[in-house]
Formats: sequence, C-alpha cells, structure tokens
Amino acid sequence: MSVIIPNHNYEKTLRACLESVYAQTLRPLDVVVVDDASTDGSRDIARTFPCVLVARPENGGVSAARNLGVAASSGHVLFFLDSDIALAPDAIENAVDLLMDDPETGCVHGVLDPEPLFDDGPVEVYHCLHAHFWRRRSAGVVGTAFFALAAIERSVFEATGPFDENLRDSEDVEYSDRLAATHRIRLSERVTGRHDDVDRLLPMLAEQYRRSQLLVPVAAVERRRGGGLRANRTGGVLAAGLVPLTLPLALLTPWLLAVPLACAAAFALADVGLSRFVARRKGWLFLLRFTALHFAVHLALVLGAVAGGVRWLVDPGFGPSAPTPPDSSCPCSPGGSSSWTAVPPPVPATPPASSSSASSASSSPAGSGASSPTSSSARPSASPPSG
Repeated sequence: MSVIIPNHNYEKTLRACLESVYAQTLRPLDVVVVDDASTDGSRDIARTFPCVLVARPENGGVSAARNLGVAASSGHVLFFLDSDIALAPDAIENAVDLLMDDPETGCVHGVLDPEPLFDDGPVEVYHCLHAHFWRRRSAGVVGTAFFALAAIERSVFEATGPFDENLRDSEDVEYSDRLAATHRIRLSERVTGRHDDVDRLLPMLAEQYRRSQLLVPVAAVERRRGGGLRANRTGGVLAAGLVPLTLPLALLTPWLLAVPLACAAAFALADVGLSRFVARRKGWLFLLRFTALHFAVHLALVLGAVAGGVRWLVDPGFGPSAPTPPDSSCPCSPGGSSSWTAVPPPVPATPPASSSSASSASSSPAGSGASSPTSSSARPSASPPSG
C-alpha cells in the first residue's frame, strides 16, 4: 500500500494529514508527498516525516502531481489523499479490505466527516456539512470516484491510464468515466477523514465558479450517461438559476415579484433531507444561514457552468485532453512527460507522535503541465510493510 499526497501551500494541514497516515492501523509501505511548487513551509514539514518528498519546481496541478506520486511509489494498492484531509485511524485498512472483498471493485473512496479538521467559522462548517451529507446519501456502488480520499489497485490504475494533466478541476469525473467502463466504484462510510475547507465566502464562491466551468466540457465527452454522483438536486440548481433571471419581471409590475420568490421557495424545499440533517446537527437558526450560503453557491455553479460551456465552444484547448494510450515508459504520465529524480536525504528522525482521527483533513489543487522535480525519500522502519 502506497499513500500519495499532492500538496500546494497547505502547511496549515499537512502535518495533521501525515500524522494521521502514520497512525493508521494498517501501515503503508511508502508515503509519497508531491509538493507542487509550494511557497510556504510545506516541504520543511514533509521532511520531518519518513516519507518520499517529490519537489516540483513549477506548479503543474493535482493531476500531474498524482501521476508523479504513482511513479515514485511502489505499493500494489494506491491510496490518494489530499493534504488538507486527516484520516480516521482505520481508513486505509477499511479501504483495502473493501477492495480485496470484491475483485470487481476497482476503486473505493470515502465520506468526509461533517466536522471540519479546523473549525474556522460558518462558511467552512456549511461546506463540511454539505460535503458529508451528499456523499453519505450516495454511499454504495456509484459512477464517480473522488480521489481526495480514495484507494485503487495499481494494476487497475495502469490499465485505466493516468490522470488527465490538462484538467485542473473535474479530473476525478473524467477519470471515473474511464474507470467505470471496466470496474466498479464504491463509496463507503467506512473510509473517512476530516477536511479543512475554504472558510471565507468570496474565496468559496470563486472556487465553485472555477470548478464548475469544466462541468460542460467533461460531460460532453463522457462515454457514460447517468450514474455519476450529484452533490446538488437538479431541481434546486434550476430554481436557483431562475431567481436572477425572473427578478426583472418585478419591474413590469410588483405582483410579478411572486415569480422569483416562488423560485427561491422551490430552491429552499428542493432538498428536504439536507435541511433536516443540518437542523438536527446545528439548529434551525444555523439552517437559515446554511440555506443562504447554499443559494449563493448554486448561483456560482450556474454562472461557472454557463461561462465554461461558452468557453469550451470557442476555445478548442479548453477541457479534457484527446484520449491517448498511456506511454509504456511511464504508465502514470501522459506521454511520459512527468519525471522525477531521486536525491538521497539525511536519514529522518522517528516520525512524530500521531494525532487522533479527530484532527484529520486535507486538499490540493489540480492541473496540467510537467517539469522535472526532485525527490527525497526514506522508509519507515517501524511495523512490517503491507500493501
């Protein structure tokens, strides 16, 4: 078992992420941190652990980073983990068990905890509650894998091909389209971790807008139709989008203000299960704030999807890469473009005391491009390797 952690400027969470990995009930054979040109103290933190550090001189995005991580790893099972997620102590063991129990399952991914890794306010709490709820609701055999918290056998990864390095977002969806054609994808509540999410409103909306721009291009090339995971109800998305479109009707007569108000009410009632879940955990007053934030996120998603669709129509280079067979010289990188060089470091100290699963969570950026990073590595001496 190899754990692959892409990272870009997540010094805040990287230590908690790595501590959770080394506290697992099933110890990994190796842990690979691919630092994607961070400008903070991430690399210094990684060097305090007995992990392989692959240091990229230029930012290439999460797809390129994950592909490099695969090339630098040696386990038969690959566990992808974002650097802003800290795992529950049995997450890796449960993921491996689920893979081994069903030979037709090619990938197992997990459900994020409803509580954030570090509670930085209501915006982050909103995001964590929503992320947990829709994943938990969808648990089982699904059509989409999210590789922030996912295990896949190396043979399956190599047969499916590398992550599309042309995608800085929605790379999970594009990869899942290829993977689901040959293997089952399972979403399980037995694989969990705490996530440190965006904690300010405008950055959160900007992130949702950016990510949603690739929804149309990726959907247009999907071979499968249906079966993918949906974080939001279709009716809610449509209702939210209709509110600003119908608001100008009020200029004709005040009575027509009832139309956008009806659309807003339809949005609020589109996912009753989610509303009940939030009210149970945080109370009815927080639900009002949650609903307002949820509406703003939906508007950002709609605007981003429209902008991305238009851009895809006029820009041939925007969206997923044209399908190409993996290069046999580097099965984890398109065309063998991503490379790394090993530089033996001093033998690291014993890994720090592990943190409890209550403090685990992490995340990383996605993207394209590839330059030649350097790698430093050391293997843990404790516990027999597995996976």
